[in-house]
Amino acid sequence: MNHPFILPLLFFLFHHTIAAQVSESPTLLLRPDRVFDGNTMHQNWSVLVEGAYIRAAGPENSIRIPTGTRILELTDMTVLPGLIEGHSHVLLHPYNETSWNDQVLVESEAERVIRATGHLRATLEAGFTTIRDLGSEGAGYADVGIKTAVEKGLIPGPRMLVAGPAIVASGSYGPKGFAPHVQVPKGAEEADGVEQLQKVARIQIGNGADIVKVYADYRWGPDGTAKPTFTLEELQAVVRTASSSGRPVVAHAATPEGIRRSVLAGVETIEHGDGADSTLFVLMADREVAWCPTLAAAEAILEYRGWRKGVDPEPERIRVKKQAFRMALQSGVTICAGGDAGVFSHGDNARELELMVEYGMTPVQALKAATSVNARVFHLEDKLGSIRAGMLADIIAVRGNPAADIHALRQVELVLKNGQQYK
Repeated sequence: MNHPFILPLLFFLFHHTIAAQVSESPTLLLRPDRVFDGNTMHQNWSVLVEGAYIRAAGPENSIRIPTGTRILELTDMTVLPGLIEGHSHVLLHPYNETSWNDQVLVESEAERVIRATGHLRATLEAGFTTIRDLGSEGAGYADVGIKTAVEKGLIPGPRMLVAGPAIVASGSYGPKGFAPHVQVPKGAEEADGVEQLQKVARIQIGNGADIVKVYADYRWGPDGTAKPTFTLEELQAVVRTASSSGRPVVAHAATPEGIRRSVLAGVETIEHGDGADSTLFVLMADREVAWCPTLAAAEAILEYRGWRKGVDPEPERIRVKKQAFRMALQSGVTICAGGDAGVFSHGDNARELELMVEYGMTPVQALKAATSVNARVFHLEDKLGSIRAGMLADIIAVRGNPAADIHALRQVELVLKNGQQYK
């Protein structure tokens, strides 16, 4: 049936839709109380965003603001680059919910991927717009698929650098405790010897890994003590192979010898590094190897075992971590921000930065670690980690001043990733 009002109504809707599209400016001006640009805190700065990029940052009278620009007044807030998480596992969730063994052996890959989508959203809404995800822990290349889903816009989440399954020496990694005739899936990919390690590294790269991760030591010594797994020659072979493809190698290393071999082999970061001493930190600084201390994971695991922080005496592991952190600060080694999220809740990533300050950093040093330092170490400094013209518009705003109180990072009010507003 032909209604006389249909055509006028369609014309009205079409006209107003087009008018709305034309009037909507592609530019956004952020007007906070202060801006941390990745190195320095500035008062009375504004930031102009156009599409996916930062077009200008500085005193507002130095910025040409296009007509029709949308303005966000961010009173009593600090604008920062999107934070970068240096060590996470989106396919894991806290061990006090489900043990690591059961996550690997009992939870289906479908369940783990579904959980990961929630982890990604929580991480992004907490102000972390980029993560380095260092191992799928028994889920194969599910992290590569999740990364692709984020890039396609199928699910919200931070941009990801992924390692696929980490590489471990045969017999060293879990799950363990089964009779020899029982074959169980492993939480990483086993490889041994120079030729096999080179082949596995190439396969992982071919399957989409951005990073090759090796376990340079693990708890396979007498009575479950940590001992080195790969020889120096084996680690060098992995580094040569990955480097030829333009990819870095990172090493899980907690023992002095595991750390030493990894640094000499040419890895880019040492993960955990509990057993490092001042000599090793100096070696790392000389070789430009960064340290990712994962303080938050260490504390979380002890809490799961019953330790009550602030009530019970400080465990030996925490004492060792604090001593190592002080030595690292004195040595001048580059310290990344990465908490091993997944051991504790995703979205609680700021916990690592709070502990870095508690263990001896200034708040500004911790902010740098999670922005400009991580961007440089992860080869992202040309587009992320700082607020300046030409950088991608990964920007967050938090209430208060995190340079005065690092806990302000808990109060995230705005999240932009590639200029798109997620919170």
